[in-house]
Amino acid sequence: MQWSLFVLILMGQCSFFTCHLYEYHFIEEEMPWEEAQRYCRENYTDLAIVFDMRDVERLTNSSQTTDAWIGLHSISSTERSWHWSLPGVEFRESETEWETGQPDNGTNDDCVMIRGQQWHDYPCMNHVGFICYNEPNQTYHCITETKSWLQAQSYCREHHTDLVSGSKLINSTEFKENLNRLTNPDGELWIGLFRDTWSWSDGKNFSFRHWEDSFKDEASKNCAMTTSNGKWSSDTCTKEKPFYCYDDKVILINESKTWDEALTYCRTNHRDLVSITDHHQQKWVKKKAKMADTEFVWLGMRYTCTMDLWFWVIDRLVCFDNWAQQGMDAQCGMAAVMKRDGKWYKKADNEKFHFICAK
Repeated sequence: MQWSLFVLILMGQCSFFTCHLYEYHFIEEEMPWEEAQRYCRENYTDLAIVFDMRDVERLTNSSQTTDAWIGLHSISSTERSWHWSLPGVEFRESETEWETGQPDNGTNDDCVMIRGQQWHDYPCMNHVGFICYNEPNQTYHCITETKSWLQAQSYCREHHTDLVSGSKLINSTEFKENLNRLTNPDGELWIGLFRDTWSWSDGKNFSFRHWEDSFKDEASKNCAMTTSNGKWSSDTCTKEKPFYCYDDKVILINESKTWDEALTYCRTNHRDLVSITDHHQQKWVKKKAKMADTEFVWLGMRYTCTMDLWFWVIDRLVCFDNWAQQGMDAQCGMAAVMKRDGKWYKKADNEKFHFICAK
């Protein structure tokens, strides 16, 4: 087969290949939350985690049963942590734009609105306008209709991507230009920053929440469950309910090996070196890379001199990428690594790093 025809065949696979790096399992037997957690840890990985709206759809489609436990629970009645609504965006205190005297830590001030360019903590049930972000087009949408913070989040996720999140977006020229076009640019508008006491069972710090619009955080209801519309509510943890477990399909190997040695190890002991074909998988593998003891981890991608192309070990072209500024140009004997920050780099395949296998 000619190389050009071979490449065209591979390129056709870009749009059709989907692989989940973790799987959900619905357990019909009803148990209290802690017993459900123990069951999942003994038989799978843990109670279900949910990273973004794609996971919500997977859970919703996996069973007709609702009112089932997931892995989110309230860890404290007082210790609240700030999170961004948009999945994968990390909160950094050093990048905040609080008004002087803010946050003032009012009892119910767990959401954030901006007035001008300054941030204020504010009760989530109050109704103000809000700003949505559209990720594919990188556009901002100021909505003047007033809603509570949860209602605003639901609107943005239904019509766009999410509430605008992260200092990079909020400090961008495009964002500020959108504010300036408003009739009252100093008006109050929700952004995607909130704080709560909730945490995932497996310890991951995913910030994604999908509460009912009318959700109220009650001290006696510390465990999260699904509802009939796919959103979440909470209940007393001792109540018996069916539940969702998840099974992790990638594993970090904390052994330093060359790329070929890593490939052999993964294929002998698991399935393959991990491949990343979309933004969702990128975020999941990045979480693993952060736990490595080496600065980089091998990925299942190698440069092919004959065709002057990068390929995944699953015989797919690199349709999605997250290269650092050095880009994709490479020489023979190069393979791809991920740094702890999630960026991809090229390295000589005889260097030794830890690596990530797909199970």
